[in-house]
Amino acid sequence: MAKNYDQLAKTIIKDVGGKDNVNSVVHCATRLRFKLKDEKKADDDALKNTDGVVTVVKAGGQYQVVIGNEVADVYDAVLKEGGFSGGGEVLMTMAKMITLVLLIKPFR
Repeated sequence: MAKNYDQLAKTIIKDVGGKDNVNSVVHCATRLRFKLKDEKKADDDALKNTDGVVTVVKAGGQYQVVIGNEVADVYDAVLKEGGFSGGGEVLMTMAKMITLVLLIKPFR
């Protein structure tokens, strides 16, 4: 039986500053990647101390909540709880793109 992530989703949304503070949310292999209207409204310490959250990272204009392997399920719960239309999974990181380019380059 799949674990229920509804309470975790509620907590994450509250601690990123509420649903009105979220411009968008996507996920990668381990992280929820939020674009927030105002990062100052997010409560880093509360999120870091939340069961189910590994840590928080701010990078590339994103507010990233590190979840781990369950991120896709938590993401679905966050979309449902917040009423967000998600951007889906970010499939190709910069490292993957560089690797792909290096693999393709010899064939040119």
